[in-house]
Amino acid sequence: MPYYIKRKAKKKDKPLPLFDKAGVTIKKKPDLKAKLDKEFSLFIRLRDCMPNGCFRCISCGQIKPFAQADCGHYFSRTHLATRFDEDNCHAECRHCNRFKADHLEGYRVNLIAKIGQRKFDLLKWKIKDSKDNPQNYKKSDFDYEQLIKYYKALSKKLRKEKGL
Repeated sequence: MPYYIKRKAKKKDKPLPLFDKAGVTIKKKPDLKAKLDKEFSLFIRLRDCMPNGCFRCISCGQIKPFAQADCGHYFSRTHLATRFDEDNCHAECRHCNRFKADHLEGYRVNLIAKIGQRKFDLLKWKIKDSKDNPQNYKKSDFDYEQLIKYYKALSKKLRKEKGL
């Protein structure tokens, strides 16, 4: 068949429901961690935004519009101990966060200037402790739901204050 003839897309079948051992259908739980990521990211970007609708990237120092902001983590999101830590997360331009390999060099210098050496050392300690005791940093569904409500309310308040 020639490349320029388009085929009609086939309808995808709905996925089969999941059953437990007793044959009862299991409802899929909402992904609370993803919802919290979304709300937390919005809060961090709003927190670091200036009243004029721009932000300063913590890695490169450039001032960019709010639409180009990402929530940058100094210590990776894989570490649950610091994933939702407000000292670990700051507004970062998309270029630095996604494409620049050496963005952590500038991030580290500016992060220590912003939060201080003591809080930076505490973040490093949390990472080390989470590797030794990972159970201490796991959250329940209730914890996620409460944090989602908390950051949603803070984001709403910040939007009003900054006029975004």
